[in-house]
Amino acid sequence: MKSPGAVLFAGCKPEVAAGPDGRILAVGQRARAAAGRGAEVVRLRGAAWPGLIDSHIHLEGLADSRLDLKLNGSRSLDDVLRRVERWAAPLGPDAWVVGAGWYNDAWPEPAFPSRRELDRAAGGRPVLLRRKDGHSAWVSSAALKLAGVDRSTPDPPGGVIDRDGAGQPTGILRETAIHAVARLIPEPKEADLDRAMAGALKGLARFGLTAVHSMDSAPGFASLQRLRAKGRLPIRVTYNLPLPDLAHAERMGVRSGWGDEWLRIWGVKAFLDGSLGSRTAEMLDGSGTARLTQADLIDMIERCVRAELNVCLHAIGDGAVRRALDALQPHRGAWRRWRPRIEHAQCVHPKDMRRFARIGVIASMQPIHAVSDRALADASWPDVAANAYAWRALETAGARLAFGSDAPVETADPLAGIDAATTWRRRARWYPELALSKAAALRAYTRDAAYAAGAEDDTGSLAPGKLCDMTVVDGGRVVATVVGGRVSWRTPASASRPSAAGAR
Repeated sequence: MKSPGAVLFAGCKPEVAAGPDGRILAVGQRARAAAGRGAEVVRLRGAAWPGLIDSHIHLEGLADSRLDLKLNGSRSLDDVLRRVERWAAPLGPDAWVVGAGWYNDAWPEPAFPSRRELDRAAGGRPVLLRRKDGHSAWVSSAALKLAGVDRSTPDPPGGVIDRDGAGQPTGILRETAIHAVARLIPEPKEADLDRAMAGALKGLARFGLTAVHSMDSAPGFASLQRLRAKGRLPIRVTYNLPLPDLAHAERMGVRSGWGDEWLRIWGVKAFLDGSLGSRTAEMLDGSGTARLTQADLIDMIERCVRAELNVCLHAIGDGAVRRALDALQPHRGAWRRWRPRIEHAQCVHPKDMRRFARIGVIASMQPIHAVSDRALADASWPDVAANAYAWRALETAGARLAFGSDAPVETADPLAGIDAATTWRRRARWYPELALSKAAALRAYTRDAAYAAGAEDDTGSLAPGKLCDMTVVDGGRVVATVVGGRVSWRTPASASRPSAAGAR
């Protein structure tokens, strides 16, 4: 008996046989017989998990981080300024300095910085440096001047321009106020963006990811389409378009699920509030910044229901989460694959937890955020910390969890996310009762992540007929990533294996 083009993944537990179409023929004891004697044999030592899925990532941001100034891990304001000075030195006098990753809460002096310090370091050039969370930006005087932002400029809806005692902009822009400067930054060349995007995707495969749900803008989606056309996507991508592009999708009749197994459209991403770090999360105590009014939110959801497009609602503060649930409540079961999601859901009032299950709303969360945010949450929101990053409480309340990373805000490593959701809380003794079991965390990165993008018929578990997407883990590290029955990455140590039909 022979299955032409079949592959047997042997040595791992369970063993898996895949057909030439990249779908699973059999799992476990039946795999060898299903593959047949003429099958290619790929030996992988370790536990074969269903392919891990990141339910919230920014591929365009990861690509940009390969092109722009990296400020992650900066230890102080002076450290950042030195990096800016070195980066700017070879640039022309009018060239933009663009970067991201500074995190003032980790500095010895955690106050937000000012434009005057940036002016000196960048030699008077226009500068935009996004904070680690992306919800604040530090800009130079030249950038403000080009954008026409001065003491007379009002705060835009959903945004804040920080000002000094004299009313002058300090150089810190929050939420929608960032757009005034960001829109002036030249777009990277397509070839540069594609090269950076391809590198970012390869890096995700090395982490064991087989699929991601990306929250990006049109240039990022265009880059992904070019890579798909060239067969250069090592992992599967589900794209969620930004709210400003909803009108274009409506005109074209684009619906959730449009695309193929490698690149598809699913939902519409909208921001209800900001972040804890930028002090713009919308809380029930009245603090924070509302980026989308309730009337506009209701209108957006109604339009998406009519268009059969799902919604991904960014809501971090307990006030924003409640507003999202209120707006979604009338639309439970709106259509067959209606899978509304609240992205982040970092602070949820106990009274709202059972509403997720009642309304059919998915909690799309990033466990790794809790590790970074613990000290800030305890210091700034001690009254809500007991209900923050409440994975176990939401699970107990019946909510379906889908986990991701929010990279490049945090690492895209899903094993780090699993650790954060399970053992970290116990080690840190930070509300350990909210920690998940490992099985529950794995479901949130596999079965339920697939469900959150309407892909549960094809991915999320190892079963005959499903796509052969696997993450192989040995000794607490990823040793191989398999997508569609082909190895997209493996450790050099595991590269040798016998094969009946050549390497894949």
